[in-house]
Amino acid sequence: MHVLWFDAAAFDPLDPNGNITIKWDIMSWTPDGYVAVVTLNNFQMYRHIMSPGWTLGWTWARREVIWSTVGAQATEQGDCSRFKGNIPHSCKRNPTFVDLLPGVPYNQQFTNCCKGGVLGAWGQDPSSAVSAFQLSVGLAGTSNRTVRLPRNFTLLGPGPGYTCGRARVVPPTIFLTPDRRRKTQALMTWNVTCTYSQILARKYPSCCVSLSSFYNDTVVPCPPCTCGCQTKDNCVKSDSKILSMVGVNTPKKDNKPLLQCTRHMCPVRVHWHVQRNYKDYWRVKVSTTNFNYRMNYTLWTLVVQHPNLNNVTQVFSFDYKPLVPYESINDTGMFYGLKFFNDKLMEAGPFGNVQSEMLLRKDKNTFTLKEGWAFPRKVYFNGDECQLPPPDAYQFLPNSAYQNLLSFSTFISLFIFFLIAVW
Repeated sequence: MHVLWFDAAAFDPLDPNGNITIKWDIMSWTPDGYVAVVTLNNFQMYRHIMSPGWTLGWTWARREVIWSTVGAQATEQGDCSRFKGNIPHSCKRNPTFVDLLPGVPYNQQFTNCCKGGVLGAWGQDPSSAVSAFQLSVGLAGTSNRTVRLPRNFTLLGPGPGYTCGRARVVPPTIFLTPDRRRKTQALMTWNVTCTYSQILARKYPSCCVSLSSFYNDTVVPCPPCTCGCQTKDNCVKSDSKILSMVGVNTPKKDNKPLLQCTRHMCPVRVHWHVQRNYKDYWRVKVSTTNFNYRMNYTLWTLVVQHPNLNNVTQVFSFDYKPLVPYESINDTGMFYGLKFFNDKLMEAGPFGNVQSEMLLRKDKNTFTLKEGWAFPRKVYFNGDECQLPPPDAYQFLPNSAYQNLLSFSTFISLFIFFLIAVW
């Protein structure tokens, strides 16, 4: 059984303005080209780039070369045999750049560089959502009129999924001096906008959602084969001897996962449990489990859409931030781990789980436990939408149970009133 899965091409309704913008600022002209600062800004609210990081590529308009670079490096030098003496850093017509690793010598560093290509989400931590490097370009134009913009930009983050538009000249970037008393500006600036499409990134979803509630003893599991079907060589059982081997948790160069055998075969499962129902509040427990033995998720994010998220009273052991892409609707929230406590979802195993509870205040005009209303409408993990069970599989509250709940609440209220009156 395969799950039908549909996704918008490159538009996320919960983050309609989300993108990665690549900005080129020409800071000075040289005898045969220019020195530019290239900045990657991740304006996506909850989608970040994990290790092994971003890879940025483009095609030169002419026969430009890169004399030197600081804060990043080209993955290939290319054929520089026509040069004598001073050899360029890269002579490739279509260079590919990667960020430097942390701990490189100080003279190779640049502002906001050297994080191994990891780029945080804007909504989680704007200070970590930027990466930059400097490069000196030769055999290029030496003025605003003669310089030619690169073409065919590509971005891997770290895998496929991003589509980049054409470079467009924009007003020059304005800079403030350290004392903030003087403004300077770039000699020329152009931007490239890259947007993400989950359907381009992978054939199947990367996560699924299971559901349960206090008023039903059963669990609604993730649909079978949500993220692909189980075969003899694509997973291991949780009691397999392979898991005791040294180095089993070390990622492979091709990032091939080592998944625990499950019916859904997803690397990540999010479980939503309706835990308690009080007079004015209701309580939910959310658990996220990692089934990949070769991957841990640093700075993970979880996004949930539910109409009662407009009235969150308290979130325990997670950070919470409301997302309001449309000002009139407040039904979406982002959850992420507390720094140095649970901001890393460990690989599959006894520690591959993070969980939290939240308390929500009821809106008496809309709240109900009937017809699966208490379950989420959408769930995203690390920016990818998770597959929910089909609606006809949801746990519906029987009419008799709902009446019993009301009767019990009424009984408790009358009993408390009686005790107060007697006392």
